[in-house]
Amino acid sequence: MSSTYENPLITRYASREMTELFSSDTKFKTWRSLWIALAEAEKELGLDISDEQIEEMKRYKNDINYEVAMKREKETRHDVMSHVYAFGVQCPKAKPIIHLGATSAYVGDNTDIIVMDQALKLIQKKLINFMDNMATFALKYKDLPTLGFTHFQPAQLTTVGKRATLWLMDFLMDYEDLEYVLSTISLRGVKGTTGTQASFLSLFDGDHQKVKELDKLVTEKMGYQKIFPVTGQTYSRKLDYRILSVLSSIAQSAHKMTNDLRLLQHLKEVEEPFETNQIGSSAMAYKRNPMRSERVASLARYVISNIMNPAMTVSTQWFERTLDDSANRRISIPEAFLAVDAILEICINVSSGLVVYEKVIQQHVMSELPFMATENIMMEAVKQGGDRQELHEKIRSHSMEAAKQVKMEGKPNDLLMRIAEDETFKLTKDNIDRLVNPTLYIGRGPQQVVEFIEEHIRPIIERNKEILGLEIDLKV
Repeated sequence: MSSTYENPLITRYASREMTELFSSDTKFKTWRSLWIALAEAEKELGLDISDEQIEEMKRYKNDINYEVAMKREKETRHDVMSHVYAFGVQCPKAKPIIHLGATSAYVGDNTDIIVMDQALKLIQKKLINFMDNMATFALKYKDLPTLGFTHFQPAQLTTVGKRATLWLMDFLMDYEDLEYVLSTISLRGVKGTTGTQASFLSLFDGDHQKVKELDKLVTEKMGYQKIFPVTGQTYSRKLDYRILSVLSSIAQSAHKMTNDLRLLQHLKEVEEPFETNQIGSSAMAYKRNPMRSERVASLARYVISNIMNPAMTVSTQWFERTLDDSANRRISIPEAFLAVDAILEICINVSSGLVVYEKVIQQHVMSELPFMATENIMMEAVKQGGDRQELHEKIRSHSMEAAKQVKMEGKPNDLLMRIAEDETFKLTKDNIDRLVNPTLYIGRGPQQVVEFIEEHIRPIIERNKEILGLEIDLKV
């Protein structure tokens, strides 16, 4: 056990693959890749850089002498120059051309974008796996009538599967936003100290075309096609806000869904998975708490509130740059990704094992359906020669008495029996039973499920079927 604070996002919640993306090792290896790409591009455009220097840099790309860099940073208080120095110690021949013409933001900003891009793709993979699980669940229960709730009061019937499509609709919107953001990712490129590329223009003796080509070449060598057309010293922090907005949106969707699941678990209609040896309460041994859904809600609130960080950062940057973004971004950006990674892992885990208690759902439906069926009953009684106004008053009176019996005496709802025994309606119990078949009150719910899945979710799943099949084993 550690004697100092450990971030629970790392020790308890997020996946290893996401934590590795935001590790120092990933960052510094990417820095070295960027320095190699810069040297290669500068050489190709005519600067006096040798193959031997580049090969030397490549030899040590993933072999970082961290002790040297840390010692140097303690002296200089500058992380980038400390790593330039450490790289130069390993590559004495390449030392004069490492970081040539660049500013710290060249490696810092480009690396941040590359890491966020990779992290978004990991989020996308997990989001698609979750959507696949929920689509399967929705189709399985598309025909199962359940009470709809407005204001958490019983309302017109829906189906268990149709309700799941409401959750999926939110996540579909998140997926579409995520795809858009991924499609717009651009590197900062090679822009120089204040974004004017002055140092590179000097290196290339005033050749503007070569400076433009350098920007393009480096970007392509790093595996990207799009470049920020203009920057200050840093790329616009609006990108951070755009990315964290998508993460916040996913958190919002997950929070809403898991809140619904917590309420359904209270009603004993649907439960999240509960393992054989899982303990719900230290005091109440019988309890089956929805702890996974609660964890999602808890983490989601953190992500939702975190969106203020990039919003404030982008709005308070001074001119070409100021450094009050640095410490904040080191915390707010990785933690947003780690938290959403954990949220989606829990959602995949929960959605793969949801338990539906059909008998309980049916019992709840039948306790309320008599009230909902009164319009149909009244219309049928009118067909049998009844007077609508008289029938309406009878139903109102019987409904009040039935509701009183349920609420004040704790007895079953006997509205249907009261109507069957009332000769005014001229309906038998069999006539009435046919009118209170729950499937008569679910509208196009089942059809909507099929149409929604086939038209909107299935194409996404089919396009990405090679990444399906994630099984999540939660740390705790």
